[in-house]
Amino acid sequence: MQIIGRKCEIEELEALYNSGKPEFVALYGRRRVGKTYLVKELFKDRFTFWHTGLSPYDRERKFLMRDQLQAFYYSLQDYGLTGESCPKSWLEAFRLLERLLIQKNDGKRLLVFIDELPWMDTARSRFIPAFEHFWNGWAVKHDNIMLIVCGSATTWMTDNVINNKGGLYNRLTTEIRLNPFTLSECEDYFRYQNIMMSRYDIVQAYMTFGGIPHYLSLFDKRFSLSQNIDALLFNRNAKLQNEFDRLFGSLFKNEEDYMKVVRHLATRRSGYSREEILKATKIKDGGGASDILRALAASDFITAYQPFGQPKLIYYRLCDHFCLFYLQFLDKAEKPEEHFWQNNYMSGKLNAWRGHAFEEVCLSHTSQIKAALGISGINTKESSWIARDANGKPLSQMDLIIERADNNVNLCEIKFCGSTFEIDKRYDAILRDRVQILIDKLSPKQTVKLTTITTFGLKRNEYSGQVQSSITIDDLF
Repeated sequence: MQIIGRKCEIEELEALYNSGKPEFVALYGRRRVGKTYLVKELFKDRFTFWHTGLSPYDRERKFLMRDQLQAFYYSLQDYGLTGESCPKSWLEAFRLLERLLIQKNDGKRLLVFIDELPWMDTARSRFIPAFEHFWNGWAVKHDNIMLIVCGSATTWMTDNVINNKGGLYNRLTTEIRLNPFTLSECEDYFRYQNIMMSRYDIVQAYMTFGGIPHYLSLFDKRFSLSQNIDALLFNRNAKLQNEFDRLFGSLFKNEEDYMKVVRHLATRRSGYSREEILKATKIKDGGGASDILRALAASDFITAYQPFGQPKLIYYRLCDHFCLFYLQFLDKAEKPEEHFWQNNYMSGKLNAWRGHAFEEVCLSHTSQIKAALGISGINTKESSWIARDANGKPLSQMDLIIERADNNVNLCEIKFCGSTFEIDKRYDAILRDRVQILIDKLSPKQTVKLTTITTFGLKRNEYSGQVQSSITIDDLF
């Protein structure tokens, strides 16, 4: 199998593999983003030992320390350990791993991959001290050891490995955060899988599934995009119909609180402040609430940002495309309608969704937008803004504002449509009003540049002259 994208990650991992010194790598990112696939396909038959933890959040059974130890023991046996009994503690388990590695040490690189490391740290297991002892007491003394640990529980990875204040402090060689595919990488993936799809449809696929490789891998090349959406989400026995619950159940303890936050954030595109979230979800203020927000952000479900013109206010916005789609169309449906997408393809409901979802796609590709504008090398700050009057009544919503260090501000109007976008007299007045509202908020040194981001470009007419930059979906690729 070919690895799509991930060029920088591949180069870094290969360089570490060939460094000739002990290496300790932490790989993390959203569940289903392809962490295990990357390591498996890159190193193939070079593994000395590979183990994957058991999910402790299985709804049918809660896996305990003894289960994790038993699974670890089986992995040791699979890679050649003999004459030992199942360990009763993690200190003993890692001691057995040391014996296996000594047995297999022929002077070549010893590659150890432990997948879903957070799942192995069950209650009162003292997993972390034993893991620290393995690295500090044995592994670091061997120049040919390379340890890769991986986890989807991103806050656990950052707290216990990356930002560890104990025995692993400053021991990590490097951390690699694996992000979802970009639109360009999705296009490469579909092409590799011989799935014929226009960029217009790839953008809609991104609106639905995000750049999550696992979801894209489920596409059937015989089907159209609409047929694939129905087959994966709406039809009987759809593979992803219960994915939302599985996703959170596999990542978080007390997942209901996390799901409450995500469901509430789905009700407003611009998001909410921390205080608004806690009030709506009834989650108690304090460390627990902070941990939930931090965990959701670390796992790429939500993002924190400062609304334009409000530097002291932090808003949280739901940014995971799959969650946004699921909560819009499937969350409250007792029984999804068969062939829903094909039957409603041109409906007002779906067209309205496309407009909002395309905005989120653009927010996921601000670096590509900056490149199209020729400002990649300029420091910028991106935000959105709902301008309000003195009584708090909304005056205008601005999809994307790019504040630039060169005192220019791009006011981006984002529109998803099936053909070239045309500004008529009515919409021209709206845009001029938005520009003026923004000008009144800026300093005299700043200049507003009206920018459109559309599917197929801007139709030139008597009202298009005020638009200074026009970006299309091709630029997002």
